[in-house]
Amino acid sequence: MRQIEITTEFIKLDALLKFCGAAPTGGTAKEMVQAGEVLVNGMPCTMRGKKIRPGDRITAGGQEWEVVAP
Repeated sequence: MRQIEITTEFIKLDALLKFCGAAPTGGTAKEMVQAGEVLVNGMPCTMRGKKIRPGDRITAGGQEWEVVAP
């Protein structure tokens, strides 16, 4: 599992997918989320604007990330 550091209170799920490289574009991120291909804390999430905060774990494309604060 890789760690992604954010310096804000939260990051939206679709933006995080682009930031960590799981999705090359925002459109691809949107499609991944709508198709149920993204897990947030082990549960499928279809809300691309979901606020992801430090401590949350994201799984997409066979990779897993943990969001951490600085």
